[in-house]
Amino acid sequence: MSVPEISYDLAVARWEPNARDRLTRAAMELFVERGYARTTVEDIAERAGLTERTFFRHFADKREVLFSGSSQLEDVIVEAVAGAPAATAPFEVVMSALEATERFFAEERRAWSRERQALIVANVELRERELIKLATLAAAIAECLRRRGVAEPAASLTAEAGIAIFKIGFERWVAETARRSFASYVRAAREAFDAATRPKPKRRAKLRRSGR
Repeated sequence: MSVPEISYDLAVARWEPNARDRLTRAAMELFVERGYARTTVEDIAERAGLTERTFFRHFADKREVLFSGSSQLEDVIVEAVAGAPAATAPFEVVMSALEATERFFAEERRAWSRERQALIVANVELRERELIKLATLAAAIAECLRRRGVAEPAASLTAEAGIAIFKIGFERWVAETARRSFASYVRAAREAFDAATRPKPKRRAKLRRSGR
């Protein structure tokens, strides 16, 4: 439940309920209508019916409207890795943690995520920020694995592989319209990874009959 925010402009108290949600919706509308580069913080605040001061209480800049959930996502994954049973294999620990992000990717958020992804793909600055976010997440997972006793380079390799699977799963989830859970896309990406890294079974030569 959102807590209404009180802002003081010209010494007059004014209620600003759900300011963060309003700013997020306004920003996405404008990014889609005008493009990310042509949208300013002033535009976003005006569309939301709020002040620029209020915007900067919630976001460092307009870019963070699209990335503000990164720290919460990282917290969920790291906590899941840290809390996994000690006997669990590192790769299984990471995969379970990635599936635990399901609540961030509910079906009703898929349309928003699709618009967000399109904006990132179309903008170099945002692509760079997305890569930094994924690299930061991989580093956090690797550090957590090291704390569990996983040595290098296994910890970093496991974390990087997990993030690659997560990225492909997310892209598939955004692109498709089937009403499947986000976790199912992560599992499908993991299966594709397993298939690509598993040795192919050798074909047995057919025994020729001698005809005798």
